[in-house]
Amino acid sequence: METENLTAANDDESNWGMFAHLSALAGLVIPFGSVLGPLLIWLTKGKESAYVGEQAREALNFQITMVIVAAVCFVLAFVLIGFLLLWLAVIADLVFVVLAAVTASKGQLYRYPYTLRLVK
Repeated sequence: METENLTAANDDESNWGMFAHLSALAGLVIPFGSVLGPLLIWLTKGKESAYVGEQAREALNFQITMVIVAAVCFVLAFVLIGFLLLWLAVIADLVFVVLAAVTASKGQLYRYPYTLRLVK
């Protein structure tokens, strides 16, 4: 799929693309909600729109990457550096989610940097 030329066709698609990124904030309240939110949007709305599917998949891949980063930080917490790295990871996660949501709300694709693309 050619993702560089993919844009939202209407406001509904750009809104769902934005929700796909913002749904990751559910992880602040629900354990693994950061992964479950984008996954649910990808499974439900991703089939209806290529744009929404791409944005939800991108959000899902980034949140899976952040779960892996958090697990590594947890292990490194035993040598004390993990606490600092975990705070940096949380701040980076919030910043990138907000940037992605703003970009998606404009109907443009957002690609998270430093992301493992595990879900294709």
